[in-house]
Amino acid sequence: MTGKLEKIWIKRAKRGPMDPVEKALLIKDEGIRSNANQRGKRQVTIIEKEVWREMMHELNADIDPSARRANCMVSGISLRESRGKILRMGDCAIEIYGETKPCERMDEALPGLQDAMQINWRGGVYGVIIRGGEIKPGDVVYFDDL
Repeated sequence: MTGKLEKIWIKRAKRGPMDPVEKALLIKDEGIRSNANQRGKRQVTIIEKEVWREMMHELNADIDPSARRANCMVSGISLRESRGKILRMGDCAIEIYGETKPCERMDEALPGLQDAMQINWRGGVYGVIIRGGEIKPGDVVYFDDL
């Protein structure tokens, strides 16, 4: 199954705004250049476009997906139960470490969003960059066969 990178956001500072960008540089074992989150296991966070739309429908809302505070939005690929898998994004590779659990900031953006994200990995995933490079919307996204 292949998908597509839809959007990219970079967080300037902890709790800071999510800035949309047309491309981003992923640096191996560090994170996204200019993003507040560096090193550690949460170098990149990723959500699914289809899941976001589903939650917006359930909550009768239409807020921008940047409210999730993830770095990337993908479509056409399921992130559910992907812990330990390698996600290819363009020429880059990200090892998925787990499910991104939603925090109280989600309810600040939209009441009920935090609970909606608790189900079936709907809050997205996080991981470590194991092969760096540039990404841009339109890049192909897929999981390596293990």
